[in-house]
Amino acid sequence: MMKFKGYTLNPFQVQAAEALKQGKNILLAAPTGSGKTLVAEYAIDQAVHTRRKVIYTSPIKALSNQKYRDFKEDGLDVGLMTGDLTLQPAAQVVIMTTEIFRNAVFDDPERFHDVDFVIFDEIHFLDDVERGTVWEESLIFAPDHVRFVGLSATISNLKQFGSWMESIRTQELEIIRHDRRPVPLAQRLYHHSLSIFKLAQRKRALQVLQRMGRQDQASPNRRLQRDSGRGRRVRKHGPHPATAVIDDLVAEKLLPALFFCFSRRECEIKADRNMHRNLLDKAERHEILELFHGICRKFEVDPESDPALRAIEKRATRGLGFHHAGVLPIHKEIVERLFTSGLLKLLFTTETFALGINMPARTVVFDSLRKFDGVSFDYMSARDYMQMAGRAGRQGIDKEGLVISILDDEALQDAPLSDLFNGKVEPITSRFNLSYSTTINLYEHMGLRLIDAYDKSFASFQARSGSQKSRERKRSQARAALRARLTILQEAGYIDEKGLLPRGRIAQQINGYEIQVTELLLGGALDEFDMHELAAVFTSIVYEARRGVEGAPGRQMLGNKAASKVEKAIRRFISVEYLHGFKDTIKAPDFGLTAAIIAWSKGCEMSEMERIAGSDAGDLVRTLRMAIQMMRQLRKALSGDYALIHRLEEAIVCVNRDEVDAKRQFQLG
Repeated sequence: MMKFKGYTLNPFQVQAAEALKQGKNILLAAPTGSGKTLVAEYAIDQAVHTRRKVIYTSPIKALSNQKYRDFKEDGLDVGLMTGDLTLQPAAQVVIMTTEIFRNAVFDDPERFHDVDFVIFDEIHFLDDVERGTVWEESLIFAPDHVRFVGLSATISNLKQFGSWMESIRTQELEIIRHDRRPVPLAQRLYHHSLSIFKLAQRKRALQVLQRMGRQDQASPNRRLQRDSGRGRRVRKHGPHPATAVIDDLVAEKLLPALFFCFSRRECEIKADRNMHRNLLDKAERHEILELFHGICRKFEVDPESDPALRAIEKRATRGLGFHHAGVLPIHKEIVERLFTSGLLKLLFTTETFALGINMPARTVVFDSLRKFDGVSFDYMSARDYMQMAGRAGRQGIDKEGLVISILDDEALQDAPLSDLFNGKVEPITSRFNLSYSTTINLYEHMGLRLIDAYDKSFASFQARSGSQKSRERKRSQARAALRARLTILQEAGYIDEKGLLPRGRIAQQINGYEIQVTELLLGGALDEFDMHELAAVFTSIVYEARRGVEGAPGRQMLGNKAASKVEKAIRRFISVEYLHGFKDTIKAPDFGLTAAIIAWSKGCEMSEMERIAGSDAGDLVRTLRMAIQMMRQLRKALSGDYALIHRLEEAIVCVNRDEVDAKRQFQLG
């Protein structure tokens, strides 16, 4: 028997604790809610007692913020670095996004001389197409003495992934797999013609549906329903599928429920459609109103002057709400705290709610098993399904968690239900792809030897299972891609055979959109802009309009001549990429938000900026915060009495206010 923080550790936690005592790295895969965090806390406790430091990384800022608050309540000396916020960066335990850790590994590796552990929460993000290379680079290039604790939900190729980790780190690795959920899941299917049934009854359900279809063809009165997951029209008998499922959950007392939709608009529509429900009794309504107004006072916001807050309050008194990335960060946090209280009984949300934040429910419902992947609709991955389904079942409250997937005719026939329900998650695949920023940093320390970096990658390790010819082909392609990137940087004036040139020195200090910022600075494109226009230009680097949205009016507001100068500066680098056959070039500026950003910079309200932009407030805030981060980095990179420094400071002050000010929101909450 082994105890820690008052808990009796289960066998996999004991195994992890013993491995940490022996100086090993840890790779732990276990279901949501099974106690992975306690292993991280044990590692932190071990480091703190030896007066060493710990870095805790997470894939999303909201989870980083939550961990900071949790560790602060535990009495730890804790800091936070997320890009939006920097609090006590020299603390004994520092929570940061993985990108910031990776950047620090290259910028200042000496800062980790007294770090014992780096904890990677959600380490399976290494498989993320856009961001996964950051996790891989961090593991490869972190100082040798640093130990890693990798935490994840189920990983099918855990042994392969662990073998690679052990091959690139100096310490031994303990691989731990724990498959038992603390609260088992009961997974069910729902079809509008068949009600709720089990996966084992699928074949029978299809036979019944075929018979009903033949009968329907003879009926002139059949009704049609648009399926939210695909936009197809399907036969409908009785109430809307979502309505019928929620009716059953209410009747059987199976709330609170998370209802996952893969469309922001669908979340809002479904919340509106369910406003007729009274999911709270009189005492609960009084309690949730007190809680809501208490949170508003804490954040210094007034529902009387904010229609969106009044709408949240109105929905909350009915016991329901919605949550998605387009909602203002402060409004999302209010909804999250209401849900955590247990008083919000029904929450319509997109998949972002499933990432990391510990907010379980009695029941999880999927509006559809298909989602848009940026190109087309397809069935979700087993990993995504389990991440969301894993929110069902509250430890210490529920004997089991209930998961209901709503199916249309096509999904009943074709969906990979066995793979989803049995947790057969996809193997982690390497996304190793050195960015310009990483290439510049490595070149300073390694020169042309960085071409060998591929040999340490998980991609190279995975290729070993193929034939000799296949391995050589992949290695040759990877090395050729690195050489091409180096050639582009050399021809664009960032590096030469001796090391970094002035352009490279500037880019080295900008993390994210480093090439665009450097080209604008050294191309003289920023010299004549005032503070409001500067904010708009930096936003144009980040912002990318949805398909079919025209950005010409914003371009005119900035001034066609000035906008052309910005475009020309960035096109200089893009043209070099084109010459070397690069199709996936750096992003060109998009001036679609110019009018909205200038209005905000000059003092307009958030609702007005939202109206001008034709965009969700949450997206606007996220874009502005990224622009602020870039302006801060450039200001820090400049030295001397540079006039641009003062205008950057003015631009930051103008836009970093009210709903955009992440630090103020965090400190109030």
